[in-house]
Amino acid sequence: MLKNIFLGILMLFAAVSSLNAACIDDDTGQRVCLDKKPERIISLYGAYSELLWRTEAGGAVVGRTKSDDTIPEMEKLPVVGTGLRPNPEYVLALSPDLVVARSGKAGSDALTNLRERGVKVAAFDPQSLAELYLVINRLGVLTGREDKATALAAGLREGIEAVRNGAAKYDKKPTVVFEISAEPLTVAGSEGLINELIALAGGVNAISQKKRLVRLDAEALLAANPDFYFVQVGPMNLNPQPPAERTHHARLKAVAEGRVKTVDEKLFSRPGPNVVPAAQELLKLMHP
Repeated sequence: MLKNIFLGILMLFAAVSSLNAACIDDDTGQRVCLDKKPERIISLYGAYSELLWRTEAGGAVVGRTKSDDTIPEMEKLPVVGTGLRPNPEYVLALSPDLVVARSGKAGSDALTNLRERGVKVAAFDPQSLAELYLVINRLGVLTGREDKATALAAGLREGIEAVRNGAAKYDKKPTVVFEISAEPLTVAGSEGLINELIALAGGVNAISQKKRLVRLDAEALLAANPDFYFVQVGPMNLNPQPPAERTHHARLKAVAEGRVKTVDEKLFSRPGPNVVPAAQELLKLMHP
């Protein structure tokens, strides 16, 4: 009799815990559930670190990647490797309640390895503003900061709409090529977040291929002949040669007319809270 009562209490406790669990589906199709607010989080992507701090969950972050350097408070945290190749032993040594990572083919084996070792991993890869807002909301659910996440997403929407309204004042929509990396020449295609930011800031992507990233040869580059040529500088495009000094780029209208603009990779290639300043910068540069 007592044994049955005890089992009943355990089942009731399990049912209540299940009801209280915070659950989301991440971008790899995994169901991620936490029974309590995480107290130890490892971030494997800088943009998500920024989102965690903006939703006041940053105090729970106990580990980072070696390239995660935009938040001063995280500088002294243990480094667990890179986002694509975290060291599983370093991760396990920090006993995380949650690991937040970027999804995609690159690095998928590392995430699978961590999950097989019992680590809770939530992985995301937003390719539009709408998808970014969903990531923010899901992180808010997992970290128990849904109100903060909702407020952050609302603030970003407001900032984006302000840029869109600002761009609407201009009739001309200049064409743009946005360089991701110079060697080999890779630019933003007509899909993805950068393309969306160009459009809402009142520009037109001169590259029509329906991809996020497009490899360009000299012929395609000269055919695009944009009004503006943006060069992002950062880990993906270290010390690129100035377009005016490149063999084929020197023939572009944007180069000849002095409309080559250098931008910070961390603003444009990290889908996080910097989408608003990135859009504002595009608006300012295209419509001075």
